[in-house]
Amino acid sequence: MPVAIITGASKGLGRALAEALAARGWDLVLDARTAEVLKETAAALAGHGTRVTALPGDVTDPAHRSELVAAAWRLGGVDLLVNNASALGAEPLARLEVLPLEGLRRALEVNVVAALGLVQEALPLLRASEAGTVIAVSSDAAAEAYETWGGYGASKAALDHLAAVLGEEEPGLRVWAVDPGDMATDLYAAAVPDDQDPRPEPASVVPAFLRLLDERPVSGRYGALSLLEGR
Repeated sequence: MPVAIITGASKGLGRALAEALAARGWDLVLDARTAEVLKETAAALAGHGTRVTALPGDVTDPAHRSELVAAAWRLGGVDLLVNNASALGAEPLARLEVLPLEGLRRALEVNVVAALGLVQEALPLLRASEAGTVIAVSSDAAAEAYETWGGYGASKAALDHLAAVLGEEEPGLRVWAVDPGDMATDLYAAAVPDDQDPRPEPASVVPAFLRLLDERPVSGRYGALSLLEGR
């Protein structure tokens, strides 16, 4: 069975994508910082009959990243790595004039440095896979300028660029940066707590990720909405 590592997988988009892959028979290595929630998620996903390894921890910890890849190796390798774990930099989001620099450092460390560190750790196994794939979960804020989204957007723009370069350097892999759009997640609620407008559930954009996995287009940046609309 194919094996996926998904970070930030206890809830939101990470859990929704893990659920869809488990239903397809994928074995999973899941990461999140909240151990109890991750344990509950893993137990639910194991109901599909696949093997699920849940490892709570922080992706900025090199030892934790090594544990994730080692766990995947024990399941058979790494066919898919999804860098989904994210940090906002400030909760709620703040204008650049008052953005805490420690918050910006945290966003860069989680969203960029740790993501690359996990890719580096998993790269030998990804290269050995017949369909090695890396997905960097991006954001519209990586490409557009929105007030208060500067720190988070900068980190996601950096992640997009790393994904683009990785796609050039590793032609044997598929490397996709995917903008899922706004969703009803704890991350969005923390970012903009006063926004009460309804947002789509994370599960609604998962078919876009599955389409990528099924059709395996060239490495690049994709928007979930465009994929769902067939563009």
